[in-house]
Amino acid sequence: MSPGILGKKIGMTQVFRPDGQVVPVTVLKTGPCVVVQRKTPMTDGYDAVQLGFLEYVKPQRINKPETGHIKKAGAEGIRHLREVKLRGGEGDMKVGDRVLADDFKPNQKVDVTGVSKGRGFTSIIKRHNFAGGPESHGSMFHRAPGSIGASSFPSRVFPGMKMAGHSGTAQVTVRNLEIIQVDAEDNVIMVKGAVPGPNGGYVLLQRAKR
Repeated sequence: MSPGILGKKIGMTQVFRPDGQVVPVTVLKTGPCVVVQRKTPMTDGYDAVQLGFLEYVKPQRINKPETGHIKKAGAEGIRHLREVKLRGGEGDMKVGDRVLADDFKPNQKVDVTGVSKGRGFTSIIKRHNFAGGPESHGSMFHRAPGSIGASSFPSRVFPGMKMAGHSGTAQVTVRNLEIIQVDAEDNVIMVKGAVPGPNGGYVLLQRAKR
């Protein structure tokens, strides 16, 4: 039993449950994946597997070290690699094993990890959810950050102060998403709700930890 699977976000749609309830879902193209490397406590100090997402990739887009690395697993066309730690009771996996969508079943809960959409340079209100000042006439404090430190002491800005800056493109994990449907023939999994990242972005599905 695989602890997770790699996928690519296709987009969002909606499906209907048998009782007529409308459920918003995200469609994920998951796999086929292959185990490229097996980490063990004896050799690496921890237990994990490195998964590779099988898709069509031009050979010249993969550098020579990575090409040699994936050839050991007997798989070609792998560009996206992710490592997943193994927990007790998840079985033993070896190099070359395939991980497919049918390893997961409807009604299971999964944690989905992806890289959020980039928002560029944004203000504190969009980046950190600051409330801002009054919008009424006469106010001179609308979208300003307010005080960022006293002048006499400490006479500097403390590290980590929430200010305007680059927003997005951060790793985000959404926990306990329900699997609604699994299409084993096309390796497609539909999960309830939204997952981080743009359409076409890579994601990692792991069995829920909590």
